[in-house]
Amino acid sequence: MQNRAKIWNTAKVAMATAAVAGFLAFSSTPVRADDCQSRTEKIDHNLHDAIAHHGPDSKEAAHWRSELAAQRDRCWKADHRWWDEDGHRWHTERDWDEHDHEH
Repeated sequence: MQNRAKIWNTAKVAMATAAVAGFLAFSSTPVRADDCQSRTEKIDHNLHDAIAHHGPDSKEAAHWRSELAAQRDRCWKADHRWWDEDGHRWHTERDWDEHDHEH
């Protein structure tokens, strides 16, 4: 009877450990500065491509413009700075243009 209790307790501990490990593995990680920079670079590149191929007033450009503003906002919320790909520098003021790259 005691062996069953030990096995049951061991199984419960193993399941709890697996649950915690799974939670930690799949929980969102904080935004790091290098992630902010690389993601901003990719989105900015996609925006430039959309403008070149579809024009500055296209729905594709509007989509990537919106993505760029959202990415800058994520970086700002995480680290109170955002990456300016065109200027190749970090900004420490929340002074980006929501209508960036329109014309």
